[in-house]
Amino acid sequence: MTATPTSIDAVETLLAGQGYVASRALATVVFLSLKLGRPLFLEGEAGVGKTEIAKAIATALGRRLIRLQCYEGLDAASAVAEWNFAAQMIAIRTAEATGAGDRDALRTELFTEDYLIERPLLAAMRPQPGGAPVLLIDELDRTDEPFEAFLLEALSDFQVTIPELGTIKAPEPPIVILTSNRTREVHDALKRRCLYHWVEYPDFQRELAILHSRAPEASASLSREVVGFVQALRREDLFKRPGVAETIDWAKCLLALDVVQLSPEVIADTLGAILKYQDDIQKLQGSEAARLLDTVRRDLTTA
Repeated sequence: MTATPTSIDAVETLLAGQGYVASRALATVVFLSLKLGRPLFLEGEAGVGKTEIAKAIATALGRRLIRLQCYEGLDAASAVAEWNFAAQMIAIRTAEATGAGDRDALRTELFTEDYLIERPLLAAMRPQPGGAPVLLIDELDRTDEPFEAFLLEALSDFQVTIPELGTIKAPEPPIVILTSNRTREVHDALKRRCLYHWVEYPDFQRELAILHSRAPEASASLSREVVGFVQALRREDLFKRPGVAETIDWAKCLLALDVVQLSPEVIADTLGAILKYQDDIQKLQGSEAARLLDTVRRDLTTA
């Protein structure tokens, strides 16, 4: 287990060691979250690195990463714990067949931790080897508002309640990171319990540094063209702008094809790595990709 960083610079170094190039503002809010033991709420477009930062922190600190992937209809049972009804039924049938034990004793035995299926929130409240885990509550905006209300107890007191067992409190608060793509607004009551940061698309130099970190085998010239083209795409009227994840994926696709320089033909053949909607892809067909590439090269020459 690695000790938590004691400065903002140490956070930047820690994350950089995992290939995560953070802005100064993001490193600051991460430092404060770790220092104060406050949950960190990250909002931003998909693909800007919100989920990756939780992975980077967990790996860098040698902590277990526990991920709760949110979705519509997620409830407390799916997030905290469920009873293993199949195992309970087998125990009941076995007791009936052997005539062993009385009903009250059996009922008590069935609702013990032996029959409990642990889900992410409960796991995060348990002691873990290497210290408190990193709890990633991913894409919170996909859930319903009642689930947000349920989270208030977990994030306020770092505890969860199971009616049959009582309240289980974390001996050491987990490192909590919540993410949202802002498809809907998250309630203020939940946000107040967190430190907040909006994760922007990186500027050219930082995205270039990220690409160099994640795809170091790409040449400097190809990396500059890739980053410049993706940054130009984000200024276009697209349904879904490509994120940093798409920049990295595209560069790796180009390397797999032994591409050393972008061309309109290569761009047309590999657009599916950076654009995920057919309407957006159609906008870049024909001469549009060539026009954009010419603009990018002109900007890179004059930069």
